[in-house]
Amino acid sequence: MSFQITFNNETKTYENPVSVLDIVGKDKDIVCAYVNRRVRELTYIVDKDAEIIPLTTKDRDAKPLYEASLRFLVAMAMHNIYPDINIRFSYNVSRSIFMQILNPHVCSNGMMVRDLQEEMNRLVELDLPLVRKIVSKEEAARIFDKDGYDDKKAILAYRPEKTAHIYECNGYRNYMYNRMVPSTGYIKKWRVRYYHPGIIIQYPRTETNGEIPPFEDAPTFGKTLKRAHQWAKATGCDTIVGINKRIEKDGDIDFITLCEQNHNRQLCELGQMIEDGREDIRLICIAGPSSSGKTTFANRLRIELLARGIEPIRISMDDYYLSKDKVPLDEFGKPDLESVDALDIQLFNDNMADLIAGLEVQLPKFDFKLGKRVPGRKLQVPTDQPIIIEGIHALNEKMTASIPNHQKFKIFIAPQAQVNIDDHNPLSLTDLRLLRRIVRDYQFRGSSALDTISMWSSVRKGEFTWIYGTQEGANFVFNSFSAIELSVMKKYAMPLLEEIDPENEFFPVAERLIRMLKFFDDMPDKWVPCNSIIREFIGGSCYEDA
Repeated sequence: MSFQITFNNETKTYENPVSVLDIVGKDKDIVCAYVNRRVRELTYIVDKDAEIIPLTTKDRDAKPLYEASLRFLVAMAMHNIYPDINIRFSYNVSRSIFMQILNPHVCSNGMMVRDLQEEMNRLVELDLPLVRKIVSKEEAARIFDKDGYDDKKAILAYRPEKTAHIYECNGYRNYMYNRMVPSTGYIKKWRVRYYHPGIIIQYPRTETNGEIPPFEDAPTFGKTLKRAHQWAKATGCDTIVGINKRIEKDGDIDFITLCEQNHNRQLCELGQMIEDGREDIRLICIAGPSSSGKTTFANRLRIELLARGIEPIRISMDDYYLSKDKVPLDEFGKPDLESVDALDIQLFNDNMADLIAGLEVQLPKFDFKLGKRVPGRKLQVPTDQPIIIEGIHALNEKMTASIPNHQKFKIFIAPQAQVNIDDHNPLSLTDLRLLRRIVRDYQFRGSSALDTISMWSSVRKGEFTWIYGTQEGANFVFNSFSAIELSVMKKYAMPLLEEIDPENEFFPVAERLIRMLKFFDDMPDKWVPCNSIIREFIGGSCYEDA
């Protein structure tokens, strides 16, 4: 039976099944395609009416496929030149992949970087096909066992399907839990550089129009990731298998307590730093990207400080929003509420300076029904009482330019997970926050997963513009990730994600999140404390009305 395919506004009739590659041609800038709005590999076979839209590294839904293909290429190149070296991928500074050497007493160096670059270039030049195979889980286990991938074999026990996928390229086999480009010749854009104690691999980003962004070191962020990795490794929570086994071995209560204690330890350390500097510190600034747990953290920090005889007061930056008619517009002509210029910067500076000077201040209160500020409470703050401000712009120097630096203590909060499916497949920090937001928005705002996903790119744009650049100036970075959270949130998130129609343009995102969640054992939230950061997203927080 004949069928029609529309591509580049032209519709043709076909009598026999045809691959996407046959339709789009051999332009290696095209790495995958939408086939009836679903992301498909270029090797995908079409046998019914379809609309095909090519995707490049400029496109949002092509990024995960290209990045997974690049990790495959790196792993294959390392296997070829250093077959006895085991590697592990994670995400790191400058929106890049970090390759760590797992072998004891083996360190990366400039020679290894040079060898890796040469082998990767050779493989790209050869344009070797990447062939996808579907095998039973038992066969996959035998393959991984033979190839020495114990980590990949272990995760198969938690795979709900009876089959698994393997990609083979010139005799090398691996699986990156994603679709792939058809051959190594498509993996043209990457940079490799030495970054002690491992190697950084940069790749094209959607937010830089499909190009590789300039490398930007971020020592504070890097130290936070290192600390997160050390904790995860020490507790066996650096892989999904490790987390599942911890639940099975320790039980719910012990594992929940273990994870909460990690947050308690950070709060204790932070409280001590503020206590040590209490003679100078008057303004405690808390910022972080969406769904970092800022509200719960600010409340828990307040309690930590109260326990040290310090009585902070909280002031909401939201009360300093300009009226809607004065908010700057974005490139689409809509009010840009993510912009720092949507706030009355001068009034905030004046109020904070006067409070710190001991003067009484008439604070504003933003009336969201009226869409403008109205008079709020009058406040006078004793000299030994610090002020806590929390918001996406709390670390922006514009907001506190009138306050001397030695009187400010800056805290950046974000979930910094260092968890892998296996050594070659790290979990995305961004996807973790997106899951948090999907669950929270449904629980508290009645929003569907589709609603949240559809606005996520706008949220991310605001984060890159206004938030991430402030992290390096922080005095303390709080890691709000909890090793239990994906196991706990799974029962909340999965039904919401599964509701999204496969024909919807945002289905690829939902599909990616489902692929990640499905490996986690379910965990009941019965014993999760009411002051846990996780409660901010699943409900039941004692701070909901705070």
